[in-house]
This record gives sequence, C-alpha cells and structure tokens, in this order.
Amino acid sequence: MKQLDGKRVYGHMDYGKKDPSLGWRFTDAWLSMAGSADKGIPNGMPVDEWGIRVAADKCTPVGAAVARGGATNSPAAVFALTKYIDWMKKYAPPQSMGMTFSESGPVPAQGEIAQQIFWYTAFTADMTKPGLPVVNADGTPKWRMAPSPHGPYWKDGMQNGYQDVGSWTFLRGVDSKRMSAAWLYAQFVTSKSVSLKKSITGLTFIRDSDIRHEYFTKNAAKYGGLIEFYRSPARIAWTPTGTNVPDYPKLAQLWWQNVATAVTGEKTPQAAMDNLADQMDRIMARLERAGMKNCPPKLNAPKDPAAWLSANAAPWAKLANEKPKGETIAYDKLLQAWKEGRAR
Repeated sequence: MKQLDGKRVYGHMDYGKKDPSLGWRFTDAWLSMAGSADKGIPNGMPVDEWGIRVAADKCTPVGAAVARGGATNSPAAVFALTKYIDWMKKYAPPQSMGMTFSESGPVPAQGEIAQQIFWYTAFTADMTKPGLPVVNADGTPKWRMAPSPHGPYWKDGMQNGYQDVGSWTFLRGVDSKRMSAAWLYAQFVTSKSVSLKKSITGLTFIRDSDIRHEYFTKNAAKYGGLIEFYRSPARIAWTPTGTNVPDYPKLAQLWWQNVATAVTGEKTPQAAMDNLADQMDRIMARLERAGMKNCPPKLNAPKDPAAWLSANAAPWAKLANEKPKGETIAYDKLLQAWKEGRAR
C-alpha cells in the first residue's frame, strides 16, 4: 500500500546522515536485532552486540574482527548493514538518507510512516498529542508498539534492542563545584517523588514503580501497548551497552564514519565492516600498550576467520538462507501474553 487517504505512505523510517547518531543505529539496534552477538542478557557473552569478544575472565577484550574471534565484520553484522541500507532505500522517505536521529524521530507522528523497525521511546510522548494524524478523536493512538523484530541469525536468549535507563556519567577532571551540581541534579531527577512526574510527561521510565503506578494502569490505552510492554518480561531483551567495550568514546566514533561509507556506496557493506573491525582492533591495541587500569585489552593473534565462524556461537557462520519465511504474531495475542507476564 503506497497511499492512504490520498497521501503518500512509506513502509519504513530510518536515518542515514553521516553523523555520530548513525553509529547508535548499529551499536544500539540493528546488530542486536540481526543476531550478531552470542546469547546472553543483558549482553552476549563472550561476544557482545558491538562484536567485541572478551576472554574467559569476562573482562579482557581480545578482538573485534572475526580473525581475532570477534563479530564486528561477521556475516550477521554484514547482513544487518546490508538490510539497513536496502530497507532505507526501498521503503523509507527519500529525505531519510540525509537525516539524523533527532530529525527522523518526529517523522512517524506526521502520519506518513506505516511502521518503524526500532522504537524510540523518547519520541512516544509527541505521538500521543491530540490532533495528530496518528491519534484518534478520543485521544487513543492509532499506532501500536511491539517488541523489536529480529533477523535470521537471532536466537532465543539474545539481546533484541537497546535502552538507557537513568544512567549518568560524571567526567573525571571536571571542576568539583560543577560535579557536585550535576550530582545533585541527578539525584533530583531520579528521585522517587520526581521520576513519576517525569515519566508521565516524557514517558522516559527509570523506575519499575513508575511503570506500575495507578496512573499508567488507568491510562494504558493512551500509549498503544507501551505500558503493557514495560510491565512484561519482553523489556528484558532491551539492554544497555555492555562491559565488553573498553573505551566507548574512542570506539563509538568509528561506527558512524564507517557505516556512512556503505550508505553512500563508497564501500560495500563487507568492506565497511572489515575496515571498522580493523580500526577497532587498532585502537584496542593502543589501549593495551597504554596499560589502562580496568580490563585492559589483550588482543588475540589473528588467524583464518574460518577457524572462528561457527553454527553454535558468535561469530556465527553465514547462513545458506538469510531470508527465511517471516512469522507474524497477532497483536491481541501478544498483548495478552504481556498482561499475563510472558514475553510472547
């Protein structure tokens, strides 16, 4: 279906501008939904959704490239990048290729997007405002929220999405007065008396008690399944970044720069992920030489990637069929499962 009420409708929404937020699209979403990591909640172990393998101590990073036992350039990761580009070009609005995370987020509320593979809860509040094309006259939403779909490499027990929940970072070397002010503000925002109001206003939950508050029980119909989802075991598969990443700022900047080369066609998805994995290993080698204190990397020696690829653990060997028949669950059945405390 390409038109609704005389207007153009798109089957998908995404963003592809060369921008730091492009990296989040992969470290936070596409790779975990594709199934590139090992099983494990909150993160795959020993290989996480970034594709970084850690040693048996569950602490020491030993490589991102498949040649070192990682999965950053594995068949599942390349599948994810390929599918991301294909879907954006075939089904998303043309302007999405030049959008960032913040620019693309409000677009579904305009009523021209049929579905979005990865749900951004931060934009949910703006999709419940009266008068929007995606809201009924009685104030209930026309849209519905469901768990993230998953690709052919994904298996039960894997991460299936991403969320930040009440996390705060305080930087070393910041003026002590500024640090104290930031700490006090963090205490205020996350306090039990404030977080409920914050949850009602922005739908950015950090406390289980807020999710289960009487207000949301009475008003659950306004949020298209969001409350039922957060009250169910399905939310457990949405997890934060794991401990396999030894230096987030240094490694995160590599993702958007390399993904962008595949989006523009400058490199194939395989070549882009190969370069990304190599750059990640180079940075981890520098961290190893620098002697970082907590869980310093100690890279595996590279060997034939075929020695690492497996049907039993990450990095997963390439599937003969990367497009198995899709499976759809009736929404009412899914919602009932959530209400009964089941994931699906």
